[in-house]
Amino acid sequence: MKVYDSFMAEANDDIITAIIGENAVVTIDKNTSYVNISNYVEVNVTEKSTKETTKNALKWAYIAICNAKRSFLGIYHKIKAKYLQAYLDEFNCKLNRRYFGENLFQRHVIAVSSSYLPSCG
Repeated sequence: MKVYDSFMAEANDDIITAIIGENAVVTIDKNTSYVNISNYVEVNVTEKSTKETTKNALKWAYIAICNAKRSFLGIYHKIKAKYLQAYLDEFNCKLNRRYFGENLFQRHVIAVSSSYLPSCG
């Protein structure tokens, strides 16, 4: 999850090129800020947000977003915008740690050490 400063198509294009590979298959809703996504990914599946798509195609995306919101409201109560990305990173770590299995410790060491390394870009 990433914090968006803008929902304009140009801002989304920058994020898509930075995060998603060109061979990716992406499922998105019909938000108009994704108009150029087909230029950056191999396949994109567009679903209009309805009760049916929420139950099926976009189910886990909406569950993750709802869980993050509930977690932030329940634990932190008030979050400043400058710290929001750190809170999202923590939520992602907690969400994904169930898949690490016996490599959990190594993944945490990598996560902690990579946040202190200087950017190479």
